[in-house]
Amino acid sequence: MRAIGVIRNSRRERLSRDEFEELLRSAGYEVLEILEQNREEHPRYNIGRGKLEELKRLVEELRPDKVVFANRLTPSQAYNLWKELRVEVIDRWQLVLEIFEKRAHSREAKLQVELASLQYEVPLVKEAIRRIKLGDRAGFKGMGEYQTQQYLKHIRYRMGKIREELEKVRADREVKRKRREEMGFILVALAGYTNAGKSTLLNALAGEEVEVKQQMFTTLDTTTRRFKLGQKRALVTDTVGFIDNLPPFIVEAFHSTLEEITRADIIVLVLDVSEPWAEIRRKFLASFRILRELKALDKPMIIALNKIDLVEEEDAREKARLLGNLLEEVAPNVRAIVKISAKEGRLEELYSALEESIPELPKYRAFRVVIPPTEDARKIISIIEAIGEVLNVQYGESTVVHALLQAGMIKELTKMNVRIEHLNEPEEVEQPENGG
Repeated sequence: MRAIGVIRNSRRERLSRDEFEELLRSAGYEVLEILEQNREEHPRYNIGRGKLEELKRLVEELRPDKVVFANRLTPSQAYNLWKELRVEVIDRWQLVLEIFEKRAHSREAKLQVELASLQYEVPLVKEAIRRIKLGDRAGFKGMGEYQTQQYLKHIRYRMGKIREELEKVRADREVKRKRREEMGFILVALAGYTNAGKSTLLNALAGEEVEVKQQMFTTLDTTTRRFKLGQKRALVTDTVGFIDNLPPFIVEAFHSTLEEITRADIIVLVLDVSEPWAEIRRKFLASFRILRELKALDKPMIIALNKIDLVEEEDAREKARLLGNLLEEVAPNVRAIVKISAKEGRLEELYSALEESIPELPKYRAFRVVIPPTEDARKIISIIEAIGEVLNVQYGESTVVHALLQAGMIKELTKMNVRIEHLNEPEEVEQPENGG
């Protein structure tokens, strides 16, 4: 498939040419030409009439299969452009959906992509019906008025059925999530811009071999794996990558997948430190906006500057400093900025930041655990370390452990004939000592 790309920049909207070309290649297109224009949006064609004439000449000369706009097109603009160019015209979000369709493997991912595609199609069909009534075109995809209206009804019916199926998937995932919480797992979600290296990081943490490619949106399916975090029980989840100005219909369609971010204990936001600072800033702000839409900004967050193997140490340090200044303005809840190389397994700073964040999680409460002399104190302390944070151990006739524990894990300990006392405030517990 061959395509001509069109980018229109304005004072309010600046689009990345490199990212647009990467999207086209990821969708499998041979890029014949990229046409650019700086102006405000033309209501009828998106681009100006002069640039439209230039585009028409390029279409006649190069004979592309499609013309792809980096900007969002209204249904009316898409029709007007098709009428002028006589070649299929799509915009950035149809392009993203084409990539999603190629990458979807699981039943859930395929349903989510279909739902997003149908939601995108609704306004196009409505525009077709409007134009049929005006006598302006034959119909949607060659259909007449009656067929087009019936197709709209079918779309709405199908969307309802898909939402029902996705709700079942969400309910099943909720059961699994609660079971993991009952087992005392710490849930870590990887988030970030597409192609930042999240899947590579999951592989490095969990010792897995999830598919990794240098292309956008390799991962659409939610992947959760167990990994070692000191002595803690921990799970890491990889989710679909973000992209600038992610439209509401895609966020809605992938809600059950993105929900993993909102339900995590800690979010690790992955950024590619090898990119220029302007790109890092743009992608961070885009990711931050999506996390805000998901209502996930109240979660403890760690920023992982990935791919330090591709930059000089001083460059990585300077970008971390600039990001720190930016965070003071927009995201004060970030616990740490760490520098990592998922490819080379250089994750020491990330592990330290995760371990330091655990005692501050809202799910933990302060408890005093009294272990009678008849029980194996060492074994019970090891269990406490796996499901909580030991603050202080006092040895005597009975062993007394002051610890931060997940309330849901109390049942597991009470089976071992220990006495558990809730402490109202963590300040009641003495500072940690090196009690053996």
